[in-house]
Amino acid sequence: MILHLLRARRKQILIDIDTQKDFLLAGGKACIRNHRRVLAHIRRVMAWARYGNVPIISTAEIRANGDDAVGCCIEGTEGQKKIRYTLFDNKVTFAADGNTDLPRDMLRRYRQVILHKRCVDPFDEPRIDRLLSEVRANEFILVGAGLEGAVKATALGLLQRGKRVIVVSDAVGSHNKREAKLALRKMEAKGAKLIETKKLAGTSHLRQVGICDCESCQGLRRKASVAAERD
Repeated sequence: MILHLLRARRKQILIDIDTQKDFLLAGGKACIRNHRRVLAHIRRVMAWARYGNVPIISTAEIRANGDDAVGCCIEGTEGQKKIRYTLFDNKVTFAADGNTDLPRDMLRRYRQVILHKRCVDPFDEPRIDRLLSEVRANEFILVGAGLEGAVKATALGLLQRGKRVIVVSDAVGSHNKREAKLALRKMEAKGAKLIETKKLAGTSHLRQVGICDCESCQGLRRKASVAAERD
């Protein structure tokens, strides 16, 4: 058991699921729908976690070079990297190597724990399974991508282990609208609570995601600059 993690129950832990460039940027190999809106909400939730000193457990998909069946998040590529504002300075990263070892005082020493995985379902990785099964919190708050894949698998895995799960519905991205709706229904039916970013973290005047170079995001930035000049 991870004794130092279990000793004091935390009120909340943010689970940051696969917030990587291939999934969240328009130029990524597997970009989600409505990436600009989802990115803005993820950025807001990350700011809330920083301000509230909420621990973050992050998963990041990583695939071997030549894994043509997947085609995204290939090790060593730019697309496999996490979005910059989902990274904290005080962090530790673990490889997807089949091991279960973890430092006993990990969440006391680090604000963010990043765990690589070679699969969609994080519970297929022994180290992630151990951590998410043993760590204690009143609430596990989920953001990231993709809703019909890794987010659903994470939520259902936590619920099966008796955890209380909150899914920030406008801060999780999907590729298929129909499948995303079905995933939300299934998670809710199993006991997950669905909320929007504003209920968790309040509202923000920030409307720019500050990371994506696509026309949609850059067009919004130009509009904001024009409005600021007029003011």
